[in-house]
Amino acid sequence: MSLSSSELMARATPRFGGFKPVLVRLEIRRLLRNKRTLLFTMVVPVVFFLLFGLNSAYAGERAGRGNVSAFIMISLALYGAVLATTGGGAMVSTERIVGWSRQLRVTPLSPVAYIVTKMLTSLVLGLSSLAVVYAAGIVVHKPSMPLYVWITTAACVWIGSSLFAAFGLFVGYLLPSENVMQVVGFALMLFSFGGGLFIPLSQFSPLLRTIATYTPLYGLNQLVHYPLIGGPLNWTWVLNLLAWLVIFVAGASLGFRRDTARV
Repeated sequence: MSLSSSELMARATPRFGGFKPVLVRLEIRRLLRNKRTLLFTMVVPVVFFLLFGLNSAYAGERAGRGNVSAFIMISLALYGAVLATTGGGAMVSTERIVGWSRQLRVTPLSPVAYIVTKMLTSLVLGLSSLAVVYAAGIVVHKPSMPLYVWITTAACVWIGSSLFAAFGLFVGYLLPSENVMQVVGFALMLFSFGGGLFIPLSQFSPLLRTIATYTPLYGLNQLVHYPLIGGPLNWTWVLNLLAWLVIFVAGASLGFRRDTARV
């Protein structure tokens, strides 16, 4: 029995590029089996918060609608979420070694649908890290800010961390598995310092402050703290976030196409 041209096109280009929720569920289950990644992304941010966010010398000082302890908690929740989503995306480098690209080559899954699947999967890991840091803040009773700020900052951190799921995918396709985590760790440290996550940008020289505005974490860091700090919203923060999202998604998509084209 022969198929019409319209039927062949329907098979070649499935709806939503082949994206299916069941694939997301399978990816989440596989990701949650990696106990070492889970432990690292949940423990490190909490330890940093307990070390730096509870210092009585400055923790209680006012910071916008809350205090400095709340500001530090948000910063470290963002760091943990970024660490988690990047690691989740970068796991693609290991998948390439075991031949997962060969399996994807014979499916109708489009590059964009695959990237969306991986980003959603990584966001589950990011949510876990975020929840642990905020739970620590609730337990110690040091961070002080209105309830709606707790909720909005948590939502901003979680959604915004999807940027670094795309970054992890990009690097995972760009580098071999034996190098990817070292590069990712070093890059995130540079991004964190450059974006003002660990050191306020006010402490930088004018030249470094200008350079910082072009780094991947700058816009996201400013936006997640905005509900706490308030003031005028600078739309360059949004442009910075969107620009890097386009760059990372485009790079990951190109890497996916190149990798599956080899097999």
